[in-house]
Amino acid sequence: MENDESYKEQVKELTHFMEQLEANPGVPKNVKRLISEAKAKLNDESEPDLDIRVSTAVYLLEEAGEDINMPMHARTQIWTILSGLERLKHG
Repeated sequence: MENDESYKEQVKELTHFMEQLEANPGVPKNVKRLISEAKAKLNDESEPDLDIRVSTAVYLLEEAGEDINMPMHARTQIWTILSGLERLKHG
């Protein structure tokens, strides 16, 4: 695939944003768990289909974004990550 390096770079960037959220003390623990799980699924190369990895990460992050205890700035970051994941899926 000619865009393989581009995809890897985008995944790396999105993973970095997820790590920032995980390190944020204002993000609830259950949300951090979902973010961590989404990050692991996205980077799980035992699943060769990028679309499946991205879809799983999107599902988990959407669940995290719906948490009522989520600070608004963190919710906005999740939406930004979701947008990046959708671009990966349709890219």
